[in-house]
Amino acid sequence: MPIPSAEPHSINTNGAKSYLIPFLLVTSLFFLWGLANILNSALIAHFQPVFEIKRAQALLVETAFYFGYFTIAIPAGLFMEKYSYKKGILFGLILYAAGALLFIPAAKLLTFGFFLIALYIIASGLAFLETAANPYVTILGKPETSVQRLNFSQSFNGVALIVGPWMAGQFIFAGNEGLMATEAEKQQAAEAVILPYAIIAGAVLLVAFLFYLVHMPEPAKTTQLKFDKAIFRHKHLVKAVLAQFFYVGAQASIWGITINYVTELIPGVSKEIASKNYMIIGTFLFVAGRFLGTWMMTFIKDHKLLMVYGALASLLCLAGILAGGEVAVYSVLSINFFMSIMFPTIFALGVKDLGEHTKLGSSFIIMAIVGGAIMPPIMGLIADDIGIQEAFIVPFLCFLFVIYYGWKGYVPKSVS
Repeated sequence: MPIPSAEPHSINTNGAKSYLIPFLLVTSLFFLWGLANILNSALIAHFQPVFEIKRAQALLVETAFYFGYFTIAIPAGLFMEKYSYKKGILFGLILYAAGALLFIPAAKLLTFGFFLIALYIIASGLAFLETAANPYVTILGKPETSVQRLNFSQSFNGVALIVGPWMAGQFIFAGNEGLMATEAEKQQAAEAVILPYAIIAGAVLLVAFLFYLVHMPEPAKTTQLKFDKAIFRHKHLVKAVLAQFFYVGAQASIWGITINYVTELIPGVSKEIASKNYMIIGTFLFVAGRFLGTWMMTFIKDHKLLMVYGALASLLCLAGILAGGEVAVYSVLSINFFMSIMFPTIFALGVKDLGEHTKLGSSFIIMAIVGGAIMPPIMGLIADDIGIQEAFIVPFLCFLFVIYYGWKGYVPKSVS
């Protein structure tokens, strides 16, 4: 998920230059991290029969992934403050490729824990990429068109969310479904992840090589990141951290369980079809909701739209619990549309009026994505012990706090 720029950046340059190639390279990063993110949903569904584990265990995929973001986000920022954004991107790409290549021995050894380590390393690399990409985009061109450039680049994150489910259906699930009664069948299914992740690793290394060759301008130095406990006087920031925690937890939980949900509620639908035909509908709605929501904010206040989107998402969770068959499935898929604006909107409202604390406040909101590590296993436990539909009580409760934040929690208040 894209990490918005905490504050404006300027560029150290002695004259007009063309930044088309650097801009295209930075834009490719948005696609690469979106792809890694959405493929987790396929891995969760795929690993259950391969390793004979329950949903709660399989959803540790999200825990490993988001914990990587949580632990590395601040070190990544400090690394780039000390060295450079370009070196940070190169290091992040190397970590990403290394994690993807570790899927090969993980599959050969048929070890679930090895996959979790690989995913943690991938996410650690993505923390570097996301920390650098947004401020980079803002400086690669005229200042007055920075918003348009950022929206263009972020659209490729959306493209990845659509491409990912198709890739999963085509390469991971195809020919690898069934009981998997023998070790040979499990080995074959485990090794199905090697090709797509090897391709991803190759693409990432190619992008890294191009970054190495191309001159990249550096954002101007800004104030250093320093902890100040006075920041907690900004109650709207504290609530934004909580809102982001619950939102990311809800999103990761829903994406992680969608394929299982579709195959359980619609008889005869395979995981391949669930990914290629159903999951892709949800991710398309997510992308469409982001564009439409951004447009609607030109005449509806952002906090009000957040509240409305949160309310509709929570109602669709209830439909996912109470309805059945395709009605329930399409209700759950539709939640994606209303989740689409939540991350950037909560972020923007949370850093409002923070002044000198903006950078630190941004870091706290970014670290709140650890919700994506905590909520999915909880949802998995409910799905295993009670039922997969009943498990949607978890995102329902998460969205209630998002509604509150859009209603009253966003109001900037400082307590002396």
